[in-house]
Amino acid sequence: MARRYDCTDASDRKTGLREAASAVRRGELVVLPTDTVYGVGADAFDGDAVGDLLEAKGRGRGVPSPVLVGSPNTLHGLVTDFSELAWELVDAFWPGALTLVARHQPSLTWDLGETGGTVAVRVPLHPVAIELLTEFGPMAVSSANLTGHPAPQDCDAAQNMLGDSVAVYLDGGPTPAAVASSIVDVTGTTPVLLRAGALSAEELREVVPDLEVSS
Repeated sequence: MARRYDCTDASDRKTGLREAASAVRRGELVVLPTDTVYGVGADAFDGDAVGDLLEAKGRGRGVPSPVLVGSPNTLHGLVTDFSELAWELVDAFWPGALTLVARHQPSLTWDLGETGGTVAVRVPLHPVAIELLTEFGPMAVSSANLTGHPAPQDCDAAQNMLGDSVAVYLDGGPTPAAVASSIVDVTGTTPVLLRAGALSAEELREVVPDLEVSS
């Protein structure tokens, strides 16, 4: 039976964050609010748990899970060949609705799906998410919806879709926006906008003027 905690209540939030971190350590799934939509998360380094996440969503390995982290400093242990332009994007937009696709460290023993040696990573601008990520560490987190259904802006919508496939639901109230994060590929010499979302190409070009837009 899934457990749900009201993170607008200080006591329930403290208990919920502790229970969510424990659940992730056990290889279970949790739902958490972010600054865009609700996400379903698992231990990024537990291949079975990530597989359960993809299965819960009805998604194949060809669409790998992004990774959320609690601080930009975590990047140093996760990515390689991270350019100065990529760091400028981090400095300008993290925490926030920008996902960066970078080369991950070849030594990492994780299985997020068919990533081709890359990882899509971001720091969300949401206190509940950051507290959980700071407590636990990097998590594979994807929107908390069944594939083909709208991404949920509240905990009810997420729970109606994912039910008892999730151990713990952290209810932070409605999310600020229904728009997903923008995705920028920083694996090459020039950043490439793969998906326009909460941040437009124009906003991103204020930081990286040579930004290209994927056709």
